[in-house]
Amino acid sequence: MTPIRAAARRILFLSSLAVAVVQLASCGNADGEAKQAAAPAPLPVSTLKVSLKQVPVSLEAVGQAEGSREVEIRARVTGILDKRVYEEGAPVTAGTLMFEIDPAPFALAVQEAKAALIQEKVKRDLAATDAKRLEPLVKEKAISQRDYDNAIAAERTAEAAIASAEAKLQDAELNLSYTRITAPISGITGRAQRSEGSLITAGTDSALLTTLTQVNPIWVRFSLAEQEFNRIRGAERSAKVQLVNEQNQVVAENGKLNFAASTVDTKLGTVQMRAEFPNANGKWLPGQFAKVRILAGEQNAILVPQSAILQNEQSRMVMAVGPDGKAVQKPVKIANWIGSDTVITAGLNDGDVVILDNLVKVRAGMPVQPTGAAAPAKADAKPEAAKTSER
Repeated sequence: MTPIRAAARRILFLSSLAVAVVQLASCGNADGEAKQAAAPAPLPVSTLKVSLKQVPVSLEAVGQAEGSREVEIRARVTGILDKRVYEEGAPVTAGTLMFEIDPAPFALAVQEAKAALIQEKVKRDLAATDAKRLEPLVKEKAISQRDYDNAIAAERTAEAAIASAEAKLQDAELNLSYTRITAPISGITGRAQRSEGSLITAGTDSALLTTLTQVNPIWVRFSLAEQEFNRIRGAERSAKVQLVNEQNQVVAENGKLNFAASTVDTKLGTVQMRAEFPNANGKWLPGQFAKVRILAGEQNAILVPQSAILQNEQSRMVMAVGPDGKAVQKPVKIANWIGSDTVITAGLNDGDVVILDNLVKVRAGMPVQPTGAAAPAKADAKPEAAKTSER
């Protein structure tokens, strides 16, 4: 082989080798770009950096208002209802006249009782005079001792008859006073059950004239499950009680528990309770339903918005951002709610970053990108990027 041909073959070999190297490099770059294009982009999410803190032990239940004192106004004597003096549904004070029963028959009874008393007093005076006149005669043996003893007995019988007549007079006067029916307590009057001219018979259903309810203070009766009651047991008397409206806004916060049952309802597994609230303006009416919130003591817990809580058939959970920037599923234990927040007693640690939105799209192991001021700090990030909202 000539030197010229050998040099040509060498040049051809080197050219082929260079082309192969270029092709291999191009294939490597294409594979890397394909893999990079196939990797999903992190999902933008809002987050909350939680912290362990002291929060109140809060329980909620639905209760029903009732009057602190509820009285049935009944007639105590039989007669014709003469007048209804009060205005239905209006407030009255104790001692206010409400009804009048025709007093004429009872006034006559008082007069008869007075006359009977006078008669008995006359008989007593006559018996006393006879006994006094016979006393010296029995000493002189002018009459028998028996005659004198009968005179003394007659005098004492007359004294007893006077006592009986006085009692009948008092009874007649008492019945006469019962014809004026007054309010025994201050409160709100109810609807009149009987109209003027009706025959009222004492001791029967017709004797019920109306009702009277004291609404200041107002009582709210509710019940707690046995497990919930055990959380405040021993501290129920010092617990703070609030009334909450449908928007979870506190509308009354000066209540106190004034009753807690000593037994558990075996059918429902609940404990009956009752709270008392001032109600000077009459805002709360008997029979009205209200949401009751009991605050008793404090506990170490973490607050998370209710919207961040996920639930399945077995447990409740939240989605958090792991150290590697990927979503992590964390089962949690819930105690109760405070406003729009859920009290977490187990499952989260101080400093965990909880995902608040896009929870329908987030899956465990999915890369996420916290947005805005709620972004958690990364290992190589600047301090400014580590700011998160804390609750």
